[in-house]
Amino acid sequence: MLYKVKLKNADDEVLLDDQVYEYLTSDPYLVKVDFINNLRKHSSGCAVFQKTWKKADGSYKTETIYLHKLIAEKFLTKTKSKEKNLVGAKNSNKLDCRLENLIYRSRSVASRKRKTSSKAGYTGVYKENNRYRAVISINRKSVHIGMFATAEEAAQAYNKKSKELYGDDGKQNVIK
Repeated sequence: MLYKVKLKNADDEVLLDDQVYEYLTSDPYLVKVDFINNLRKHSSGCAVFQKTWKKADGSYKTETIYLHKLIAEKFLTKTKSKEKNLVGAKNSNKLDCRLENLIYRSRSVASRKRKTSSKAGYTGVYKENNRYRAVISINRKSVHIGMFATAEEAAQAYNKKSKELYGDDGKQNVIK
């Protein structure tokens, strides 16, 4: 069964498996802090629980729990390794916290999957004069793929090279 949990500060919802939902609503500590009803959308796009506690000495402590990390640490520990230690969403939807969608990734794969900051709107595509250059990172070095008339053509060339080099771990631009 699929559960949709409304976030406190957004119109968005988090998607959860029944197994995960059962855990979040029955774990004594999570029930005590009303975890499930205090999930918010973080500026990074993830679902997060944040609560500030007043300590005995009068100072404050803020507790932050990222939902996807909590779920992975509870249910996916066997897939975590020294290299693959960052949690990501296979479908790139950070609010889809179903077990089948969460995966441990290496830092390099997580970096490749990150949203682009390119002004051309595509990863690995940059405008130079009236043309578009496609580049890809290989072993931390920027490698020229080619020059193209449109950003879309450059994005397609990037996608092809990314698939060739990295398979399913490579970033694929969604071409408009």
